Amino acid sequence: MRAFIASTIGVTCAAALAVPLVVPLGTGSAVAASAPRTAATTTEASGIQSLPLEPLAPEARSADGVGEVGLPARETEPFSLLGVVWADAAEELHGEAEVRTRALDGEWSGWQPLETHTDHAPDQNTAEAAAGAVRGGTAPLWVGVSDAVEVRVWPEDGTAPVTGLPEGLSLELIDPDTGIDAAVAVDAAGTGVATADRGATPAAGVSGVSGVSGDGAQSAPAAYPGPRPPITTRAGWGADESLRESAFAYTDMVKTVFVHHTAGGNNYSCAEAPALIRGIYRYHVQSQGWRDVGYNFFVDKCGTIYEGRAGGVDRAVQGAHTAGFNHNSMGVALLGSHGSSAPTKEAVNAVSQLSAWKLGLSGINPKSSRNRTSMGGGLYAKGVTVKMANISGHRDGFATECPGEQLYAQLPAIRSTAAGFQGR
Repeated sequence: MRAFIASTIGVTCAAALAVPLVVPLGTGSAVAASAPRTAATTTEASGIQSLPLEPLAPEARSADGVGEVGLPARETEPFSLLGVVWADAAEELHGEAEVRTRALDGEWSGWQPLETHTDHAPDQNTAEAAAGAVRGGTAPLWVGVSDAVEVRVWPEDGTAPVTGLPEGLSLELIDPDTGIDAAVAVDAAGTGVATADRGATPAAGVSGVSGVSGDGAQSAPAAYPGPRPPITTRAGWGADESLRESAFAYTDMVKTVFVHHTAGGNNYSCAEAPALIRGIYRYHVQSQGWRDVGYNFFVDKCGTIYEGRAGGVDRAVQGAHTAGFNHNSMGVALLGSHGSSAPTKEAVNAVSQLSAWKLGLSGINPKSSRNRTSMGGGLYAKGVTVKMANISGHRDGFATECPGEQLYAQLPAIRSTAAGFQGR
């Protein structure tokens, strides 16, 4: 009996064109010259290869893999981030998924699990959730530059028929460097650091988002303003602004900070963080069908803060990070997985400083709590009011392990440090 994790995240694929044929591989790195060829779909502009999953032959399954679907090992165009998506965003994947990939030097990785947990999503009854093109999906996984992949997905008990899995399962392989101008320096040392308000204003016609205010400006003046930390802007990490919707969605103020981890592994360097964020951005927008990347901010292991969803770092931009409580909140995600690995001191300090500043814009005490009313779709039904800490973990509003035990245990220290930044 295998353990299971459930998942419902919204996902969609961009329009696709045929690309060069990919060749299935054997269990090693040598190409099976006589193997059948299978085409992937992609667009050069999207940087995404979409490979439909299919029932696996017995020799390609894991030891007890009755009912498995997936892909035998095969060569692909280069990619660095991947995830599995399916047709119905309202359906859960009651099962597990794992992948292995081949680096450019020919070395295969071991099998790595994909987190299929119910995680980030737009709030119900919003224009973003009601767009009609969203799909379900796993958390994306950073694997580094690779050119071959193998994947398998199985139902929770290992015996259910293939029909027990969601329909329309496919593997998304993402090249985060698509469309990046090599002449533009993008690094973690401060390129594109925000030093002034971006002056973003909502586009005309923004509708269907509960709690949208005129311009998303937070209440002022604040009694305890925290210092504004350095923030690498979207331009600094190389966001392709043509991918997202042009409109911005705002709420009234940031009352709650929700802390997340991206659950995509810790096997990245700080120099790779901008590319990792570009990959998550493409996955959220092009593979998941959201209007923009879901988180409002990212923090890497070196403590660098990055702007996430567009609309102005000093504004109350509505994200898609904690279903039911995206309104009047901010989602900050640490790049990495923190179930068993502790976050770095630099990352924890950065989250504290960012939280102090954003909550301070509205005069909110990081160590206090307040009543929040759910919009539905998360841990609490729509209309249910619950008392939440002003700096909470994702699991406080949603049935998930996020942000991981090791990061969740740091929340009391983050609250205390943030209050100190505010001079409380």
